[in-house]
Amino acid sequence: MNTSLHRRADSADIALVLEGTFPYVRGGVSSWINQMIRAFPEHTFAIVFIGSRLEDYEGPAYELPDNVVHFEEHFLYDFVASEMVETSAGDPKAFEHVEQMHEALRQNKKSSAIGGLMREMMPMLAKGAQISEKEFLHSRCSWDFITDHYERFCTDPSFTDYFWTVRIMHKPLWQLARICEQMPAAKVYHTASTGYAGFLGALLHYRTGRPLLVSEHGIYTKERKIDLLQSQWIRDNRGVFEKDISQVGYFQDLWVRFFEAMGRICYEAAHDIVALYEGNRVRQVDDGAPPEKTRNIPNGINVSRFAPLRDLRPAEVPTVVALIGRVVPIKDIKTFIRAIFVASRSLPTIQGWIVGPETEDPLYAQECRDLAISLGMQDTLKFLGFSRVEELLPKVGLVALSSISEALPLVVLEAYAAGVPVVTTDVGSCRQLVEGLDTEDRALGEAGAVVQIANPEKLSAAMLKLLTQSDLWHSAQRAGIARVERYYTDTLMDASYRSLYSKLIAADTAPRAEGVK
Repeated sequence: MNTSLHRRADSADIALVLEGTFPYVRGGVSSWINQMIRAFPEHTFAIVFIGSRLEDYEGPAYELPDNVVHFEEHFLYDFVASEMVETSAGDPKAFEHVEQMHEALRQNKKSSAIGGLMREMMPMLAKGAQISEKEFLHSRCSWDFITDHYERFCTDPSFTDYFWTVRIMHKPLWQLARICEQMPAAKVYHTASTGYAGFLGALLHYRTGRPLLVSEHGIYTKERKIDLLQSQWIRDNRGVFEKDISQVGYFQDLWVRFFEAMGRICYEAAHDIVALYEGNRVRQVDDGAPPEKTRNIPNGINVSRFAPLRDLRPAEVPTVVALIGRVVPIKDIKTFIRAIFVASRSLPTIQGWIVGPETEDPLYAQECRDLAISLGMQDTLKFLGFSRVEELLPKVGLVALSSISEALPLVVLEAYAAGVPVVTTDVGSCRQLVEGLDTEDRALGEAGAVVQIANPEKLSAAMLKLLTQSDLWHSAQRAGIARVERYYTDTLMDASYRSLYSKLIAADTAPRAEGVK
């Protein structure tokens, strides 16, 4: 990893707690974070990056802005071989707190109850304390706790898999507790997701009393659920006659509930919770976010960066459709490939360009390439890897998203600003972006088309309709330009976050948890 990124400071105005994004992954949330830091030169930022394993990241995709005064990185699954440890009896009263926390989460008790339990448990997580990593992994109380929960709740017959799943699932939490103890002081903690980053944000809030801001692009628990339900590495030991195809395996469900629980802990700790659009705000509330803490702040872009690209477009609409995004299952690249294949039967000149990194899931990327070869699309489909969108957008007729999950994708806004209509699946805020949010917005017209997910025929038909009907294409172009210029500028977004940052920086500091230093 590039050690030039490492910067050290004792304090910062805002500490960003990031999981698997900036500065090592391009696009999406990372692009937004880079934009946000640079939009507030008056503030200093500290960044803690949380990743899976060192080997999963090739190197920095972004340079750190000058106002980032502190940077550190941690990899939760680069486990160091454990030293020989002595077992202990454990503290029964401490594990009663663990049981109370699990019960509160299992019964969906009020968030205030969860917050109170977290405050009580924080000091117990420290090294040498009652629920330290050593005590959780090697005490008799912990063994009794795990075996009791297996007997009461587990529907998978393998105790061995249950035992190791619980240990692996919880082990990163103590690493996060250690990171929390060593973080520089900040006036505000800001996490762009729940999950492990959100849990660390909650720990930082409870340790320091300073405000926590949560701003989610996608909903972390929803996206992890999609990943987990598609996973091949989680075992299901039920026999063929025990399985119910309408129910997921126990260990998949266990992981889902684990991330849901961390989400509720994060939401309880937060002072403000931001969604990109109303649908995701409602999802946050359904997942346990107190409604009074939630608000919507849509993404915005620097329209002036892309507006000059409109003059670089050729007179005729290029029969090129670009999918700009990571080559990962959640983007459903295979549906895009099949849609281009179907469209090529009616429009032989059509080209499909897949523009994005293939490093995050190399196996899936290879499956996509193999699919294209099997369909004989060597001349119709191109994998371009990472490319500068400013160079790309004037050359394409449409931008397409075939995703099965999105929030408010920046690539759609960038396409509009450059004068390119879009075809998207009906996910996240995409219908709002294409058709408009309210009466005034909808009066601007449709800026492309919205189709159902995982339907290559519908996606293909929408592409063909726009590419072959010039009047419709130009009408969509005008609607997209008008919509992004009126509702989705960076100045609107920055003003909202500037006000939010100012409020939180000036907030009174709450009392610290008893015993936490």
